[in-house]
Amino acid sequence: MVTPPKTLIKIARKWQKVAAAAERRRKISLPRSRSSSTVADKGHFVVYTVDQKRCVLPLRYLGSYVLRELLKMSEEEFGLPADGPIKLPCEAAFMEYAVYLIRRHVDLEVERALVLSVAPAAKLSCGSNLFWSAAPAAEDGRPVMIYGF
Repeated sequence: MVTPPKTLIKIARKWQKVAAAAERRRKISLPRSRSSSTVADKGHFVVYTVDQKRCVLPLRYLGSYVLRELLKMSEEEFGLPADGPIKLPCEAAFMEYAVYLIRRHVDLEVERALVLSVAPAAKLSCGSNLFWSAAPAAEDGRPVMIYGF
C-alpha cells in the first residue's frame, strides 16, 4: 500500500507542529541550572578553554605552577580580557588532567613537564640560566612531546 503524497505532507506538517510544541514546553519547563550562571561561587573563579568549555576552579589552585603558567600563556596569546572571560590556551581534556594533577599534589617537575607539553616555546633550565628554544610542532601546529636524557 502506497501512501499518497498529499497525505505524507499532512502527516509531516502535523509532526512538525508537535515537535515545535514539545520544544517550546521543554524550554519553558526547564529551570535555569546553576552551572550556567556567569558568576562563580564564593572561593572559586571561572576560566574557559579554547574549545569553549567552562571550568570553575577553587581559588587555592592559583598557587599551582600549572595554572600560573597557563594564565601567563593566556595573557601572551589572548591579552587581558577587558570585560569578557579569561580563556586558557588549552583544551578541556588538558584542563581536566591538569586539575587531576593539582588535586594529587604532584611534584613541581611533573607540573613543569605538563606545561611544556602545551607551551609554544619550551623553557629549558640549565643551572640558574634559562634558555628558550622553539618547540617542534606537528602538522596541525601542536607541540610534539620529546624525550631526552
